[in-house]
Formats: sequence, C-alpha cells, structure tokens
Amino acid sequence: MSKGGFGGGFGNMVKQAQQMQQRIQKLQAELADQTVEGTAGGGMVHVVVTGKQELKSIQIKPDVVNASDIEMLQDLILEATNQALKKSTEMMNDAMNKVTGGLSIPGLF
Repeated sequence: MSKGGFGGGFGNMVKQAQQMQQRIQKLQAELADQTVEGTAGGGMVHVVVTGKQELKSIQIKPDVVNASDIEMLQDLILEATNQALKKSTEMMNDAMNKVTGGLSIPGLF
C-alpha cells in the first residue's frame, strides 16, 4: 500500500469528522433555542426547559400554593421538571441521531 493511498483515505476520514463536528456544533446551538414543557397537577405547575437542559421558567398557579402542604408543591415541581428534562433528552437524542446516523459518540451531550 502506498503512502498516498493511506493518506488520502485518512484525510477524507478527517474531513468527514470535521464536517460532522460542524453539524453537531450547529445542532447544539439550535437546541439551545428550542424548548419543551412539563406539567403536573393538571397544569397547576408548568416548567419550560431548553434543548440543552437548562431550566427556563417555572409557573405555579396560586391555587396549588398551600403553606400547610409544601411537600405536595415540591412533588409537583419535581414531576413537571423531570418530565420536561426527559422530553429535552429525547429531543436531543433524536436530533443527534439525525446528524450522526445513529452512531454513538461518547461525550457529545
């Protein structure tokens, strides 16, 4: 095998990896702008999370605020937040699979 043949194949592989990296960086920027929502208690607690799994907002209806039952409110916030984070993870994984063709690349997200 000549050096030219090996170098050309390796160079092409490096170029493809760089192109994939650029697509992933673009995807990460796009996901930062996308949001998903989680709700609990029939909409009494509403949470918004970005595609980068950053909590953007929490809305709590006044009717659910009860000083004698703080635990229920905490549970509703956890439930809504976990729901939104799960949706965010699914959105991120779906988007990554489109870019990588299902190839798992550790450390990307």
